[in-house]
Amino acid sequence: MPASKNQNYLHGAAILTVAVIITKILGAIYKIPMANILGPKGFAHFSVAYNLYAVLLTLSTAGLPIALSKLVSEANSLDRPVQIKKTYRIALISFMVLGAIGTAVMFMFPTELAVFMEDVEASHCMFAVAPSVILVCIMSAFRGYTQGLSDMRPTSVSQVIEVAVKVFFGIAVMVILDNQGKSAPILASGAISGVSVGSLAACIYMGIVAVKRMKSEDLRYCESPESTRNVSDSERAILKRLLKVGIPIAIGSSILSVITLINTKLILGQLQNSAGFSYDASTSLFGVYSTTLPLFNLPAAVITPLTISIVPAIAGYIERKQFADAKDVIESSLRIATIIALPMAVGLSVLSDPVMYGLYGSRGVGSDLLLILGAASFFVCLSLMTTAILQASSRERLPVFTMLIGGGLNIVLNWFLVGNPDINIYGAPIGTLICYVAMSGLNLWFVMNKLPERPKLGKVFFKPLINCIVMGAAAWIVYPAMLELIGAGPEPERKIVLVALLGAIAVAVLVYAVMTIITKAITLEDMKLIPKGEKIAKLLRIR
Repeated sequence: MPASKNQNYLHGAAILTVAVIITKILGAIYKIPMANILGPKGFAHFSVAYNLYAVLLTLSTAGLPIALSKLVSEANSLDRPVQIKKTYRIALISFMVLGAIGTAVMFMFPTELAVFMEDVEASHCMFAVAPSVILVCIMSAFRGYTQGLSDMRPTSVSQVIEVAVKVFFGIAVMVILDNQGKSAPILASGAISGVSVGSLAACIYMGIVAVKRMKSEDLRYCESPESTRNVSDSERAILKRLLKVGIPIAIGSSILSVITLINTKLILGQLQNSAGFSYDASTSLFGVYSTTLPLFNLPAAVITPLTISIVPAIAGYIERKQFADAKDVIESSLRIATIIALPMAVGLSVLSDPVMYGLYGSRGVGSDLLLILGAASFFVCLSLMTTAILQASSRERLPVFTMLIGGGLNIVLNWFLVGNPDINIYGAPIGTLICYVAMSGLNLWFVMNKLPERPKLGKVFFKPLINCIVMGAAAWIVYPAMLELIGAGPEPERKIVLVALLGAIAVAVLVYAVMTIITKAITLEDMKLIPKGEKIAKLLRIR
């Protein structure tokens, strides 16, 4: 299988991956101390407001930035700078209008939105995060423009700036308010205000980059024939095309965000109305559940850049009717995703108790929730990868179908399970696990039955599964052994737990790496899909 073309596509993905890793580290610096200061109730207020903000943001920006980058890329390949400017201007105005609507809704109705979400004390957070909607919408136009010119660096840098400012400002404001003895809702609003300030900083950076890039593009096109430079479609045609490309993508991207919002309201409502918990107890349980979600989402964040990179590679082979090569890329991408995501999922489940106690000081409920969500995180990654494969194969409607089924199943399960007093908050991760098992299973069925050549799933999953079983057993044995070696008592301090946890993780990583090489779970062709993969393969003697 040729690798050179794949590596070209993966160059941008590698840049985005570095940005994702940095932002996730910064995000952990943000959310871990925040959860410790706010406590479960305060973190619940933060999560409720953030989930609603995420839905408004998705409805405002999902799909349209991708459509903008696509139209800019097409105009750029045809040497039409006037069309690029016109497309960018129309998109920027459209994004600003959509963002202004979202911001106005959160500014004008914070209390009503909080009551609707079954958490009236989240109203302060709604108000504090409202400016972010329009800021991110404007920033999305800038990002779509630079990405359309095949430059991923500004997007990556802006992501790091956004998170870094969010962390610094949000934590600083929260600590100041905490020292003043403010209540949990006010502390949560201070923490979430960092999101707005971070969005502003990143938006300013992207605006400066976009203006500079536009000036450099003007200079580059000065020597082009005027007849070529002035060729452009009408504004109406551009807007129509922008919506035609963007709306289907936005619908698919919005489904899971909307379902997440529904589940947030549903969980809080069912805990109070059916399971019989008080408002305070319900928000506390939801707050504990919310602290597990950043860890649950970590494997998916690492896998997402790979899903971006494989789409053009698979699409190119299928377009040229090179179905065997497309099948090889599909197998390799699924195998790499499994090799990365499955050990992370196993580690979260096996070490759920020390992870939750070490990071948040939470045991019991939090550990049990993460144990279930750890298993679910792998199926999230598998769902993301199979969705990308189907989209690359021009079967983009099929993932929408599976999202609707999985999301609907999740809502139904949450209604019955969370409303059961004996199950209560545990119903949320159980519903999530079953939802993504169903989605990834349906996607895999479509991959096996709708593509020209079937990938061999045994080659994808068998060896990584064996390696993860050995790795998980090692982690399970080493962690208590590390505590014994350190001399920790029956109730060790969090610092001692973190030291033992890091030791167990280090041993587990080493065991997994050795097992992967011994079983030849990853091939040289797989490594070629990874930037610098051939050099790494040579170092590890993978042939």
